[in-house]
Amino acid sequence: MVFYQKCFSKSRHHSRAVFSSLRSNLVKFKLISQAYEVLSDAKKRDIYDQGGEQAIKEGGSGSPSFSSPMDIFDMFFGGGGRMARERRGKNVVHQLSVTLEDLYNGVTKKLALQKNVICEKCEGVGGKKGSVEKCPLCKGRGMQVHIQQVGPGVVQQIQTVCIECKGQGERISPRDRCEVCGGAKVTREKKIIEVHVEKGMKDGQKILFHGEGDQEPELEPGDVIIVLDQKDHSVFQRRGHDLIMKMKIQLSEALCGFKKMIKTLDDRVLVITSKAGEVIKHGDLKCVHDEGMPIYKAPLEKGTLIIQFLVTFPEKHWLPPDKLPQLEALLPPRHKVRVTDDMDQVELKEFDPSEQGWRQHREAYEDDDDGPRAGVQCQTA
Repeated sequence: MVFYQKCFSKSRHHSRAVFSSLRSNLVKFKLISQAYEVLSDAKKRDIYDQGGEQAIKEGGSGSPSFSSPMDIFDMFFGGGGRMARERRGKNVVHQLSVTLEDLYNGVTKKLALQKNVICEKCEGVGGKKGSVEKCPLCKGRGMQVHIQQVGPGVVQQIQTVCIECKGQGERISPRDRCEVCGGAKVTREKKIIEVHVEKGMKDGQKILFHGEGDQEPELEPGDVIIVLDQKDHSVFQRRGHDLIMKMKIQLSEALCGFKKMIKTLDDRVLVITSKAGEVIKHGDLKCVHDEGMPIYKAPLEKGTLIIQFLVTFPEKHWLPPDKLPQLEALLPPRHKVRVTDDMDQVELKEFDPSEQGWRQHREAYEDDDDGPRAGVQCQTA
């Protein structure tokens, strides 16, 4: 008995959910039908444009309350109904070329911009006062809306920019248009803005000028966004707060020590020292703390200067043969190799990748299905 009661309870609950869903769908369908009825009937649509929902009711439609036929379609299908004009103009983006020195020291640059401003002659009206009229084709919406029935009880809303007013929702007779702006309501003006690049700013960082974008009637101007574009530097590379540079040193300096000078991005000179006996190998990295980039918004703090050393070896035959034993005596002993008769001795030559024979051999090797697909690299120590 308990089992049947549970089944009945679940069934009753499920039925209520189904009926609730059906009721909701019927309400939605009714609202869509009402909206379609207004939008598809030119006369009813004109009545609605003039007096809204109340005018439709008084006109005899007897429709229940709903906000706007286009709002109904927005609710179910998305998109704008009556032309939803933007309240804010578009942002304007400009690139500003800067050097690494600019980002290190900070700099102020002037940038000339062309922007739209409200016409002073007509004060943004576009023509004589009283000459602006609502577009008769789109009824001031700026958009033409077409409703297409694609199936039983299913409609599709298609919006296009009004061909008469070009999306403005209003028009001015050519004879009444402003002689300065030609009815455009805005004119072009040159504006100089000062861009303050602060210490520690980065490549790609944005600087915002609020409200300096193009002006349009009844719209809040957008912003001007300056994007920093850093040029490559001949010495330093930036990585976050750190600066990286490469420094060439001779073999004698790598083995016996050196003093080197580095000119910084703010024209100071740093002297770095490698003491005798501190051997520096090719590719070694050393660093100087607090000599990297200033940290943005904390310019008294700096990152690290990282130096990669590239050891330059002497050219061939730089030392007379009779001096080689003396040099060898000063260097760590070489590794001795025991050669036996069953080993093949070959001649070591300079490698030239441009040789025709090597190119043909490489192409044949790479085309071999059984061979590895990666190219061959020859490395020297």
